Amino acid sequence: MAHDGAVVDPRSGFCQSNSIFYSKRRSVLLPSVPYLDVTTYIASRPHTGKVALVDASTGRKITYPELWRAVHAVAASLSQSHGVRKGDVVLILSPNSIYFPVVALAVMSIGGVLTTTNPLNTPGEIAKQVSDSKSRFAFTTSALLSKLSTGAAACLPVVILDSDAEPPRDSRVVSSIKEMMASGSGRRAAYEHVSQDDTATLLYSSGTTGVSKGVASTHRNLISMTEIIINRFKLDGSVGGNNHVFLCTVPMFHIFGLVAFATGMLGSGSTVVVLSKFEMGEMMSAIATHRVTYLPLVPPILVAMTQHAQAIRAKYDLSSLKSVLSGGAPLSREVIEGFAEKYPGVEILQGYGLTESTGIGASTDSAEESRRFGTAGMLSPNTQARIVDPDTGESLPMNRSGELWLRGPYVMKGYFSNPEATASTLNSGGWLRTGDLCYIDEDGFLFVVDRLKELIKYKGYQVAPAELEALLHTHPDILDAAVIPFPDREVGQFPMAYVVRKEGSRLSEAEVMDFVATKVAPYKRIRRVAFVSAIPKNPSGKILRKDLIKLATSKI
Repeated sequence: MAHDGAVVDPRSGFCQSNSIFYSKRRSVLLPSVPYLDVTTYIASRPHTGKVALVDASTGRKITYPELWRAVHAVAASLSQSHGVRKGDVVLILSPNSIYFPVVALAVMSIGGVLTTTNPLNTPGEIAKQVSDSKSRFAFTTSALLSKLSTGAAACLPVVILDSDAEPPRDSRVVSSIKEMMASGSGRRAAYEHVSQDDTATLLYSSGTTGVSKGVASTHRNLISMTEIIINRFKLDGSVGGNNHVFLCTVPMFHIFGLVAFATGMLGSGSTVVVLSKFEMGEMMSAIATHRVTYLPLVPPILVAMTQHAQAIRAKYDLSSLKSVLSGGAPLSREVIEGFAEKYPGVEILQGYGLTESTGIGASTDSAEESRRFGTAGMLSPNTQARIVDPDTGESLPMNRSGELWLRGPYVMKGYFSNPEATASTLNSGGWLRTGDLCYIDEDGFLFVVDRLKELIKYKGYQVAPAELEALLHTHPDILDAAVIPFPDREVGQFPMAYVVRKEGSRLSEAEVMDFVATKVAPYKRIRRVAFVSAIPKNPSGKILRKDLIKLATSKI
């Protein structure tokens, strides 16, 4: 097969002449018109779906006609009553909710830029993001309003997302989602033209290293990922996408939850059942009640479902379930076979992606593909990859491990107001350096070997060691510190700290953990501490994390 004149091996997708791997999946067609926002694109896709969103706990439904009326009303209210303009950044601080997609689609339809944050974050962490992203408007719930109380966050006008509760008496509260949805004609008002190259979202990621940075994704990025996701699940709405019911267990503030369930799936006529918080019993009950066909989850939940399969199947009717969608880490042979044995009618699909790739860069799209144990899948449609030797910069062929570089229509524009970080992650040829050590085999399957980047993945949440190290250095009794990922069967990895105490200090393990716990979200907490006389570093002063990981895991 040939790509742009290059001769490509049909089995692996590899081209000898330019050392590029090409996706073996059929390309998806993307709109070429320059002016198009992702909301208009999603709204205009034909389908026969009826119910768009369902609240798993209350059963409240939003039909497709109601959804688009609500989106237009909220967009008009933002623009006409609250002065939100193209390029203005709007924050959502909220757990999953059927109103999250309404706000996200409304903001992007007027050219606003959406930024999201984890409800578990502390007021200080949220204030830092508000300041960095230059947010000027916010949506949150009554319960979370107090988190917008520090620094720049305390000055934002706020809309309350609880539909039934009376909005709290607070001078910053300018409206409620209920009022906004009831206002306006429900017809789309005229706004400034939005280009596919305009920024649509600003999600925060630690990237390949270091502290959290705003990932600027464009409307084109989101449109292309919407098409890739709909294509992956064969959800062409014109032929019955409404038969598919997805349970949104993943957070909508995260790239996968936002692009797949808060926006993309709504272009296919599928129904998205929204779980506001994860609890195993509630998840199982929602599958049975709403006849869910697709269930996204992270590996620890899949393991728990396997371990408790007998009790689960005795209590809940899971006969509607066709597929589980696992992400965050590749599944082992033992886990895949164990799950298949307990749930014989359910296929496992896996995926690999980053915030910087607006979601999925590779995936397994059938049970057969997932049986190639340890793989993250084949490259997504419209995708090219390189495997690059991190030391020499040489592009490598099949079955050789190096850093994975990706190129495709979904690769971010760059890091917001951070040209240095952008230049070190995106090169001039449009290649995204993922920071993951990978190889691609002779059949075009991607395998993730290790992380070059220093992220810790706790239950799928990203934790940056650099952020926790900076915090530990502020403690009066700590001379030096390093944070590493410690492997754990239940959560994947948790942060462990190596600490050098100041002379004469009797600082304890519990005191270190308590100090950090008061200043960060629960998922970032240090859960193990070891005291050492010095932190191992290379000549340039970089922490030798691999040595510390070896030391920590040798004692398991």
